[in-house]
Amino acid sequence: MIARIWRASATADNAARYREHFTSAVLPELRTVDGFLDAVLLERDRGTDVEIQVITRWSSLDVIGSFAGADVTAANVAPDAVAVLTEFDSTVTHHTVTAESN
Repeated sequence: MIARIWRASATADNAARYREHFTSAVLPELRTVDGFLDAVLLERDRGTDVEIQVITRWSSLDVIGSFAGADVTAANVAPDAVAVLTEFDSTVTHHTVTAESN
C-alpha cells in the first residue's frame, strides 16, 4: 500500500472553501479510480493561516500512475483549489505503508 501526501495552506475562510472542494469534487473523482483505498484531509491552525495536508492511500504506485499520469510526483491541483490556496506544493511524496492499526 502506498500513501501519497500533499501539502498546502490557505486563510481560515479559504480552508473551509478548500474543504468543500475536497469533499464535493476531489473525493468523488478519486472513488472512481480502481486501486484508490481512502483519503484523509488534515488541517492545522497556524494563527495566520491554516496548513492543509492530504493523505491518500492506494494499492500500488502503478495505480497512482493511472490517476496522476506519467510523473507520479506531480501534484494534481485543480484551478478551483488553486483559487483558494495561498501556497501549495507542486509535488507530492509517496511512502510505503509498513504498518497500520485496524
